[in-house]
Amino acid sequence: MTAPNKSTPALDAATVGLALIVGGLGVWTILAGPTELLPVHYSASGQVDGWGTREQLGGLLVGLAVLTLLLGGGMGVAARRADDPARVRALRYAQLVVVLSIPLVSLLIASASLSGLTDIAGALPVALISLVLLLIGAFLGRVGPNPFVGVRTPWAFKSRLAWDRSNRLAGRLFFVIGLAGLLTAPFAPRPLNLYAILTAVVLAALWSVLESWRVWRSDPDRQPF
Repeated sequence: MTAPNKSTPALDAATVGLALIVGGLGVWTILAGPTELLPVHYSASGQVDGWGTREQLGGLLVGLAVLTLLLGGGMGVAARRADDPARVRALRYAQLVVVLSIPLVSLLIASASLSGLTDIAGALPVALISLVLLLIGAFLGRVGPNPFVGVRTPWAFKSRLAWDRSNRLAGRLFFVIGLAGLLTAPFAPRPLNLYAILTAVVLAALWSVLESWRVWRSDPDRQPF
């Protein structure tokens, strides 16, 4: 895939289009969705442990659609106004990560809830979760400094080297976690498959935060607090 540039109509169209799909699904859920209680929250083992009405689910989807437009659309607008090519690329990759995360996670939530799924530790749900992690990881390492996407620690904002290295590490770890989850989804025992993914994501996040601090501390060009 070629690097996003200042004018990326396909990415802007995807941002708006996916937000409209998620928002439209949310409105439909509120007005014409199932009237019985729907699963809206799952435990770490993948079992449903929270139920809600169609209005609650629909409102959540509409809110996620608005968030997609605010974050993804806002970054697209900022990229069009930026003059520095490096800043443009940073914003476009951040926009791409938003498009690959919030709308896709929203659709996973909607499909699980509307279908009445009470166990998300099965092969297909785990494979879809892993695919989202893989897609996010593929581009996370190319995201430049911004207030919304990436490893946004105080040390990363005080050192460009710390930002780049910690986000590259996070991207690689998320990609490997997603790939491993995708390959093992058909035969991994449940709920160990979901436990493994959740544990790996938490450890990857902690490692990336630690990496931002470690690199900041050794960066001669770091900014002081």
